[in-house]
Amino acid sequence: MQILPIGRYRFFQKIQPLFILNQVTSTPKTGCLQVFSASTSWLIYFEKGKLVYANYSERAFDLLYKKLKLFSEEIPTLNRETYKKLRTIFETAIDNQAIENPDYLAICWLVNQKYITPIQAGMIIEEISLEVIAAFLNLTEGSYEFTGESFISKMPKFCYLEVKSLVEKCQNRTENKKYYRTQPNQSEESHQYSEYDVKNKGNNNHQSEKTNNQRIYKVMCIDDSPTIINAIKYFLDDQFFEVIGINDPLKALMQTIRMKPDLILLDIGMPNLNGYELCSLLRKHAYFQHTPVIMVTARTSLIDKAKAKIVRASGYLTKPFTQADLLKIIFSHLDVDS
Repeated sequence: MQILPIGRYRFFQKIQPLFILNQVTSTPKTGCLQVFSASTSWLIYFEKGKLVYANYSERAFDLLYKKLKLFSEEIPTLNRETYKKLRTIFETAIDNQAIENPDYLAICWLVNQKYITPIQAGMIIEEISLEVIAAFLNLTEGSYEFTGESFISKMPKFCYLEVKSLVEKCQNRTENKKYYRTQPNQSEESHQYSEYDVKNKGNNNHQSEKTNNQRIYKVMCIDDSPTIINAIKYFLDDQFFEVIGINDPLKALMQTIRMKPDLILLDIGMPNLNGYELCSLLRKHAYFQHTPVIMVTARTSLIDKAKAKIVRASGYLTKPFTQADLLKIIFSHLDVDS
C-alpha cells in the first residue's frame, strides 16, 4: 500500500481539467492553481488569466533539465559546466525544498547571467508548460485550489501564454514533438543573409518605409504563440525589416488589410481560424493576390503541403527552423539586390 505524505491527504473527486482552466482564465485571475492527485501535483501560475509558468511540484528540475538539453544544440552556453553550476547553486533548495520554485529561479539566473536570452527563456517555459498541461488534461480524479499570491508573482516574467492555445497544441501534438529553435545560427550562411543590401526596386506597389534609400520590408507574423512572434522579431534585423506580430487569428484579417505587409508569415494550427482558412480569405482580396504568404508550421505531411498549395500559399517553412532558414525563404520571395 502506498503511503502518501501528509500534504497529500486531500479529498479527491472527479474533476474536469478544461473546466478548471476555463474558470481561471475567464475572470481572469492572477495566482497559482494547485492540483493534486494520488501520484503527483501540478503548480500552474497565471497573471491576469495568462499562463506564465507551470511545473510538476515533485520533479520540476527533472523537467527543466530535460528541456534545457533539448535546446542545448542551438544554445551553446547550455553545456555541462552550466548544468554543474545550476546543481551547485540550487542543490540545497532542491534537496531540502528550502526555496519555493527553485526551477523558476534557475531560469531567472540563466537569463541574468546571460546564458540564455529572455526570448529563449520564454520558449523553454512554453515547452515545459505544454508537457505539464498535457499531463494535467489527462487527470480524471484529484483536488485543486487557487491561491491569489505566489512566489512567482514577484519574479520577472518571460512569456504570457494563452491557455486555449496551449490546450489546442497539446491535443494536436503528434508523438514526434517538434521543439522550437531559439538561437540564431552563427554560420557563414546566416551572416551572408543578414548582410544583404535590401533596396526598393521601384516596381513594387507596397508602401513600406524607406530610410536613406534603403527599403524597410514590412513582415506580418500571424501566430497564436507570442514566443514564436518574439523569436521571429529576434531573428530579423530591424535595419531591413519591420515585424508586426498578431496572435489573434480572428483579428488578423482586418489588421493585415489595414497594414498591407510586403510578406506574411502564417501559422497553420491556430484556434477559431486556421492558417489555411486565413490564407484563402487573404487571396480573395485584390491587394493580396500576389503578396508572399509563407506557411510556418511543424506539420510536414504531403497532405498539409497540398492544402497550402490549394489556398495558394507562396512557401512552406517547417518548424523548428534556424535564422538562416527563415531569412532564406523570406529573401527568396522579396525583391533583393545582392
